[in-house]
Amino acid sequence: MVVYIKWIGHSTFQIKTGGKIIYTDLTRDSDVSEKADLILISHSHDDHFDASQINKVRKKDTVIFAPLDCAKKIGGTVKTLKLQEESKIDDIKVKAVPAYNYKRFRSPGRPFHPEGFGVGYLITAEGKTIYHAGDTDFIPEMAKLGPVDVALLPSGGTYTMDNPEAAEAAIAIKPKVVIPMHRWDTDPKVFRDLVEANSKINVVLLEEGDEHQVKQNGLESKHFTKI
Repeated sequence: MVVYIKWIGHSTFQIKTGGKIIYTDLTRDSDVSEKADLILISHSHDDHFDASQINKVRKKDTVIFAPLDCAKKIGGTVKTLKLQEESKIDDIKVKAVPAYNYKRFRSPGRPFHPEGFGVGYLITAEGKTIYHAGDTDFIPEMAKLGPVDVALLPSGGTYTMDNPEAAEAAIAIKPKVVIPMHRWDTDPKVFRDLVEANSKINVVLLEEGDEHQVKQNGLESKHFTKI
């Protein structure tokens, strides 16, 4: 079986596995049309969350995980996972993990993403684990995530890790593959070069709409543009 990971843009991904469609961090600008079986929202900032877009791709049986402040705006049945809490949807396991700033502040003492505001997710399907970090600094909890096959890490700076910090995070997490996201106008080649110079991690740089395939017997990319 193959897990397909398509970068829609920013922190939005479409993950296809076992006939199920998963979306992360849907926004009003997310170019998606296929209906969702599972939607994961990391936090309520509008570059990660739009209730109207979620409801466009929602079916009667779509399972949605989102922080409580998002759940209230989405309406209907929405589940909120506590940190380290797991939930299983058919053959897909979802776990909420920490995501926060400790060095990036909107004003003194007020981080852009304080602890408890948002989460990251570990998504396990087809024997593979994908880590969507949400918006976060390089935090100590990342080294304790356990085995990760594909890490989706923010690298744009200002509100999250920048390229050097995201590279440090990747090296600490030790995934087989890392894909930078939430890149803004930064150069992902800087991230790639830092990771590859200090580890054997496979760095995949996607353009919007590109897809990465995770196979049971290994990893390969499809529609992948090398930068």
